[in-house]
Amino acid sequence: MIKSGTENDIALTMAMVLATMFSIVYGLVFLQIPQKSTSATASAYYPCQKAQPSKYAYEMYNSYYTPIWIAGFAVIVIFQLYEQFDAATYNIVTIILALPFLLQPLLFPSAFHNSPDTHRPFLKRYATKANLWIAIYSFIGNYWYTHYFYSVLKAKYSMPATRLNNVPIAMFFATHFYFSSYHVFSNLCLRKIKTSFQGGWRRRLLYISTVIVLSYFTAFMETLTISSFPYYSFEDRDMAYKLGSAFYGIYFLVSFPAFLEFDEAIDCEENKGKEVTLWDTVVQSCGYGMIILCLLDFVRLQVGVPLIVGSMPS
Repeated sequence: MIKSGTENDIALTMAMVLATMFSIVYGLVFLQIPQKSTSATASAYYPCQKAQPSKYAYEMYNSYYTPIWIAGFAVIVIFQLYEQFDAATYNIVTIILALPFLLQPLLFPSAFHNSPDTHRPFLKRYATKANLWIAIYSFIGNYWYTHYFYSVLKAKYSMPATRLNNVPIAMFFATHFYFSSYHVFSNLCLRKIKTSFQGGWRRRLLYISTVIVLSYFTAFMETLTISSFPYYSFEDRDMAYKLGSAFYGIYFLVSFPAFLEFDEAIDCEENKGKEVTLWDTVVQSCGYGMIILCLLDFVRLQVGVPLIVGSMPS
């Protein structure tokens, strides 16, 4: 049990770290040269409805569903409904929360806009490929990366669970809806930078800094919000917040900018030959997954901790 004084120290330290990071990004905004805006390049968070209707439909659907799954998850945690859950219940709940994302390409391809995906074959729809990209990334993250948390941060999942490679299967589904929301949120922030400011070293510096801050902030907030769930624990919570957030943030340093650029040609008639296929999606997601795996292992080697795959530390 962590003493309240220690908790206050952790809170103060993390507040200072995050305040410093956001202050740096805020300061970099004032160095920027505004983009000369046209109807095609107007400053925006979301993709252009006319130029990128497929991406617009996916991101709008994601934005509307995200508060719903967060509310559902919050009810479960706040009222401690998980205390009545068995392994099957964990699986069912996470599958139900993930299904609206997974079913969008099939049932709601146009979402809140008349997307051309409605007239595309199912396997060529942007939402299909985006879900596959996230699903593969989520699978790799759970199947492999979780063991770095077991080994480096001494993390544990102790709730009743059916497991694959000693990772609760429910986490594979939960990661899908978590990561779907994370990556659309990062898209909004990074797209706003790209469409608001002129290219060059200033914008590049702001872009890179924003990716770093978003990555660390996303990782920290997930660690913080899940801290009230007693069946995911760390040996040292101070280390989990500080080092763990940076360690987890490595995922997003790679995936946030990668997902923003994913399948940019899908709505461009003149670039139809560059539109990614389903196999391209698999290769890209696996490739980025391997980059992250290597980076995690470089950190593990630097820390000097052996990697144990298949079992959690006792």
